[in-house]
Amino acid sequence: MKFEHYFSYCPAAPPNRRLLHTTLRGEKYQFYTEASVFSRDRIDAGTRLLVETMDIQPGDTVADWGCGYGPLGLVAARLAYPGQCYLVDINRRAVALAWENARLNGLSNVWVWVGDGFSAVEGQPFTVVVSNPPLRAGKKVVSRLVEEAFRCLRPGGRLYLVARTRQGAKSLLRQVEAIFSQAETVARKGGYRVFRAERARSHE
Repeated sequence: MKFEHYFSYCPAAPPNRRLLHTTLRGEKYQFYTEASVFSRDRIDAGTRLLVETMDIQPGDTVADWGCGYGPLGLVAARLAYPGQCYLVDINRRAVALAWENARLNGLSNVWVWVGDGFSAVEGQPFTVVVSNPPLRAGKKVVSRLVEEAFRCLRPGGRLYLVARTRQGAKSLLRQVEAIFSQAETVARKGGYRVFRAERARSHE
C-alpha cells in the first residue's frame, strides 16, 4: 500500500483503533486514534507544549486548524466554555475521531468540519486560532493557513502555532511576522517552539 500522509483526504489504511489515556492542563482525557492520523500512539511533544502554553479564556471562540483526532481543540473547548470551539481537518478519518472524542470527553461546545483550511468555517470570526501545522505539507500550505487565520481573527484575536525547531520553526516565525507584523516565541521545550501573534485592533 502506498504511504499515506496524515493530511490525506480519505485514508485507505485499516483503522487499527487504539484508546489513549492522558492528562492535559490538569484534566484527564481519553482519545480514540486510528492509522493515518497524526501522532496516533501518543500526544506528541509539540501539541503538548502548545496545550500547556495557549491562553484560552471562558467565552472565547476558538478554531483548531488541522485538528487530527482532537487533543488540542478539545482542551481548548474545555477552557473556552461556554464559548465555542471549531475543529477543522482535511482528513475525514481524523474528523470522525474528533467528533467521537468530543462526546467521549463530555464536551458539547465543539463543532468539527472536514475542510482544507478555513473555508469550512468561512464567515465565523474567532478570538483564538491554534494549530500544530503540517510543516511537511510545504511552505505554501502553511503560508495559506497563516493568511486565512489572520482574516478569520477578530481585531485583538490571538494565533498560537507550534513547530519543531529543526523542521522549519524559524522560517514559520518569519511567515507569521510578515502577515501579522509581529510575533513572539512564548515557549521552548524539547526542540519545539510555540509562537504567538495578535491581530492589531486597528485592522478592520
